[in-house]
Amino acid sequence: MALQEEFEKQGVWLFRYRSFLPIIILLIGIALYLRTEAYPETFFLKETPFEVYYQLLCLSIGLLGQFIRVYAVGYAPKNTSGRNVKGQVAEKLNTTGLYSLVRHPLYLGNFFMWLGPAMLTGNFWFVIAFCFLFWVYYERIMFAEEQFLRKKFGITYLQWAQKVPAFIPNFTNFVKPDLPFSWKKILKQEKNGFFNLFTVFFLFDISGKLVNTNHNLNYYFLSAYILSGIAFLILTYLKRKTYVLDEEGR
Repeated sequence: MALQEEFEKQGVWLFRYRSFLPIIILLIGIALYLRTEAYPETFFLKETPFEVYYQLLCLSIGLLGQFIRVYAVGYAPKNTSGRNVKGQVAEKLNTTGLYSLVRHPLYLGNFFMWLGPAMLTGNFWFVIAFCFLFWVYYERIMFAEEQFLRKKFGITYLQWAQKVPAFIPNFTNFVKPDLPFSWKKILKQEKNGFFNLFTVFFLFDISGKLVNTNHNLNYYFLSAYILSGIAFLILTYLKRKTYVLDEEGR
């Protein structure tokens, strides 16, 4: 099989099972975080007044990724920028908003969302390994996605891809979004992202406290976890049992 077809085949498979990558990162990350908790001398900020600020920095980086996704999804039309797992879906080629700056804003958002927890481990080499793993993993997915879009939209896709970078944004290209921002679409699609992010930070914090038999939880993480969990349950109910979050064309 030619390398181009092999990359596309790998990308299609990885796209379908891309939800497993965060689980792998989470398990390794928690193990390394517990090691840092048990041996605080391995991380220079551990048990210093700056540790809490570093934790908030990590959370801020994760939230940056989530807000990148929110911006991209909020302006996207129906059946684009979704969380589909069975295969690629695109009724329209997104070329405005964040899609005028970078071809894969959702994956850029995913990178920052998981860079935050990776940094929280306090392990420099794990952060480097995460960046490399993300690059190899998502490069295949982006390749398969672009093959799909190229076949479907032809010259329109090629003209757009020629001037818009794949992953590192070019802020000089910005084009105002065609559609208004849809909070309903965000509440339906991105509720999982916020809840998952706050859950990860809460799990890191509580597991570290259990190792050290320290009951002084980070109340920023605890509060965010509880509030996002309540919001997740309410929005899940509204999505499944009502039409409150439905919106024409979005």
